[in-house]
Amino acid sequence: MITTTTPTVEGYQITEYCGIVTGEAIMGANLFKDFFANIRDIVGGRSAAYERELRRAREVAMHEMETEARERGANAIVGIDIDYEVVGQSGGMLMVSISGTAVVIQ
Repeated sequence: MITTTTPTVEGYQITEYCGIVTGEAIMGANLFKDFFANIRDIVGGRSAAYERELRRAREVAMHEMETEARERGANAIVGIDIDYEVVGQSGGMLMVSISGTAVVIQ
């Protein structure tokens, strides 16, 4: 499955549009990760725990979107848009939503 943020795939021609496909993932960030992330923010370091959670959420959302595209008979997804949000009562959940257009290319 070829995936791209661009509207076309260089060297290929879109022969069929299969519709918009999406993938979503919401991951909880636990108390210990929040605590250590806050400490890192104070001392200026990167939060590896949050980075791992974001990466995992993005991979889950991409997999969902690719699965939906395959079910529609597509072999590529173009125009992909990735959005990140913090949700939940105290912002304790990380959400990644991805959308794109499933297409058949040749």
